[in-house]
Amino acid sequence: MAKCLNSICAVSHVERRDFLQGIIAMPARRALEKEKINSLEKLSDYSEEEILKLHGFGKNAMLKLKNHMKENHVSFKNN
Repeated sequence: MAKCLNSICAVSHVERRDFLQGIIAMPARRALEKEKINSLEKLSDYSEEEILKLHGFGKNAMLKLKNHMKENHVSFKNN
């Protein structure tokens, strides 16, 4: 009766390179992922205030994100 679920897990869980991994914490990355923000170019379509409103995003994550964006010559909308 028991069934091995390894094949199901292998199909549903695909390893991928996480956007901003090592830059900001996982809750903030999940917040961006939920909004389908997966590149700095997409991030530049949002204002700093809009990103701070996302659940899981705080001042610490914002500071780290802004530093990373500055290093890559990208800025938020309205900046």
